[in-house]
Amino acid sequence: MKKSFVTIATVAVIGLTSSFALDVAHAENIHDLNNRQAEIKNERSNIKSELSKAEEEIAKVLTEIEELNEEIKQVEEALKSNQKMIDDTNEQIKTTEEEVAQLEKEIEKRYDLLSTRMVNYQKNGGSIGFLDVIFGSSSFTDFISRVAAVNKITTSDADLVNKLEEDKQKVADKLAELSDLQTELKGMQDTILVQKDQNETKKKELSKKEKSLTNKIKDLQIEERQLASIEAQVNRQLAAKRTVSNPVASANSSNSSDSNGSLTQLSKSKQSAPASSNGVVQTAINAGYPHIGTPYVWAGKGPGGFDCSGFVSWAYGQAGVSLPSSTSAMQYSGIKVSYSDIRPGDLVFFNTYKTNGHVGIYVGNGKFIGAQNSTGLAVADMTSGYWKDHFSGHVRRVVQ
Repeated sequence: MKKSFVTIATVAVIGLTSSFALDVAHAENIHDLNNRQAEIKNERSNIKSELSKAEEEIAKVLTEIEELNEEIKQVEEALKSNQKMIDDTNEQIKTTEEEVAQLEKEIEKRYDLLSTRMVNYQKNGGSIGFLDVIFGSSSFTDFISRVAAVNKITTSDADLVNKLEEDKQKVADKLAELSDLQTELKGMQDTILVQKDQNETKKKELSKKEKSLTNKIKDLQIEERQLASIEAQVNRQLAAKRTVSNPVASANSSNSSDSNGSLTQLSKSKQSAPASSNGVVQTAINAGYPHIGTPYVWAGKGPGGFDCSGFVSWAYGQAGVSLPSSTSAMQYSGIKVSYSDIRPGDLVFFNTYKTNGHVGIYVGNGKFIGAQNSTGLAVADMTSGYWKDHFSGHVRRVVQ
């Protein structure tokens, strides 16, 4: 379905191009060409508006994905933590069950011992114990001591049995409590798993939306380039018509245009932007200078270590502006501006390991501050050397 949509969009672009080209080829006068030029400019304006909207949408989607990834990470940690509690509880239940079994054996042994003593006592008319004490005594004092000892042993046995019963009850209560905790933890685990599934489903939907928006942006960019080509063709035909009607004025106009174009290109590489009068922007720029030299740390988002997007997000955060912390989302933040209109505080992007893979904050005079792999946080020149060669021309303004 998506392939069909792209094919249709491409056919539509080609059809549009052919239609315009046909009209241009048959345009007979300057009035017709001026009308066609106005139509093309209007169409390009509409496409740029659609592009801007699509870029805003994809920025929101990428921010949502970033936030969702963080939430998924927290859910995974919760699952691990809860599973550890379940494992610990299961181990405690196992230990407690073993304690109950051991206490039951001890109680049974004591009951057997008491029962044996009672049976022997009954078989001998209930007096064997005392006869043994009398015949074995060496004196009356010894007799009294032996009687006391027999009574004490009997009482101790009974007390021990009672104590074992109490301990057994306590352990049984503990076992019941652990079982309730086990049930509760399993319920929590099920809830967390449901949340995990929901997050994964939402992530798939957002990724699908991101892909759709990316394709839409590509199609719009193709159409915009086609229209730009047609507009150039119209402009050439207009220039030719005007040359025929007023060769001297047209020549002067053409020379002036070429000269201005050259000056514009020259100014792009040598421009010196004024210091920003925007307090928010200045706060963001100034935030980085005390941390110059801070080492580059992958995914670093704080003064202890930055990566490129982490620094930009942190710096603007100091000025109260929330930005995503990835270059993929940041490249759609704010509005796109031409490099010829760049000013301090704008985000500048470089094609390093991928398109727009590196980002920094423009500070003026052809320089930007950013976290670099080789130097850490530093101010670098983007008008020469490595950064000039890798500058993509992509500039975003996040504060007006």
